[in-house]
Amino acid sequence: MDYQTGFFYLFAAVLLFAAFRVITARNPVHAVLYLMLSFSQAAAIWLLLKAEFLGITLVLVYLGAVMVLFLFVVMMLDINMDTVREGFWKHFPLAAILGGLVALELMAVLWSGFPTLTANPDGAGVGIHAANYSNTKELGKLLYSEYVYPVEVAAIILLVAMIAAIALTLRHRKDSKAIDAGEQVHVRASDRLVVVPVTATKKPLPAAAVDAAEEGKA
Repeated sequence: MDYQTGFFYLFAAVLLFAAFRVITARNPVHAVLYLMLSFSQAAAIWLLLKAEFLGITLVLVYLGAVMVLFLFVVMMLDINMDTVREGFWKHFPLAAILGGLVALELMAVLWSGFPTLTANPDGAGVGIHAANYSNTKELGKLLYSEYVYPVEVAAIILLVAMIAAIALTLRHRKDSKAIDAGEQVHVRASDRLVVVPVTATKKPLPAAAVDAAEEGKA
């Protein structure tokens, strides 16, 4: 067994353990941390498979942005774990059935095996490329030529999901005070200040006050 195979088994074992802990951890923060660990191990496996672009994208996009945002959101939320676990056993049969179907599909794929690499007419293997070969460039060509419609559909789905998330979380509070910027721009001084003429009136002093004033003079 060479060193690449050893690293593959190491990363795969840590990935399986982290993925298992994501769904079994009682603390949501710990679950997010284990998910970040599983993503890092998946990125390492992609690097072993010479898919550098996918591995670096997983680290930069998911670990560097998405999962950190998830971690901040989970830490700021006040989650009552007792309330979350109330419906666990009620939904457990459906979850077990779906998990069994997914496991059967994975077993069917693994049992059928993967197609072996066939050699080119010149005798070189399929996975052998020139020194200046760029898998990122080839991936970009495929995404925006052969798979351009699936990419556009995925972009539309993500846009709809983003708009739906903003619409669901947007709440207008009744006690909030807001000022329309358009009304501020079109305001005039005559609309904000009105001078009202008031005539001066002299109110007579009460008798007690008059007596006190005369005593003071005396």
